[in-house]
Amino acid sequence: MMSPGVKVALVPGVLALLPAYAGRIDPVAELRAACVEAVRWLGNDFAVVADPQGMRVVEALRRSLGLDGRSAVTGLSARPTAVLVVGNGSARRSEKAPGHLDERAVAYDSELEKALRGGDVEALRGLDRGLAAELMVGHVDGFARLAELLIPGAAAEVDYADDPFGVQYWVMRWSLPA
Repeated sequence: MMSPGVKVALVPGVLALLPAYAGRIDPVAELRAACVEAVRWLGNDFAVVADPQGMRVVEALRRSLGLDGRSAVTGLSARPTAVLVVGNGSARRSEKAPGHLDERAVAYDSELEKALRGGDVEALRGLDRGLAAELMVGHVDGFARLAELLIPGAAAEVDYADDPFGVQYWVMRWSLPA
């Protein structure tokens, strides 16, 4: 009998995904739908790699799916069968971005997206944390943890890649052998 594989998903830790921000017209409806589907795909029990803001987003996504309890945890002591990583690209991609425009942001995000799409674990491990902080990258440590989970060269299924409000968001999934 073949053992089940490992599912890994990436969603952004954007506060706009919290129910309080949805309002009558959801400003991130497409992003929210992609995130909800990624969490649904993982199933009820999954480990979480997130900062405190990301954990708030994860709990909101879980509630939107009616998932009971808090089976999500932040530690990865053993190799789990499902993991949700929370992180996003630069928040400095335009004049109206939260961090205002930084000319380096688009190039940084482009390299990060290339590494994510192609499973380039060395590039993910080698992210410039100082530059990431300057560019307001959301939870750069999560991308390093993602590198520990991925198999080199594992291609991502991309459900969402856009930069509304001048912040780069991705929703991606990887199905890995056990």
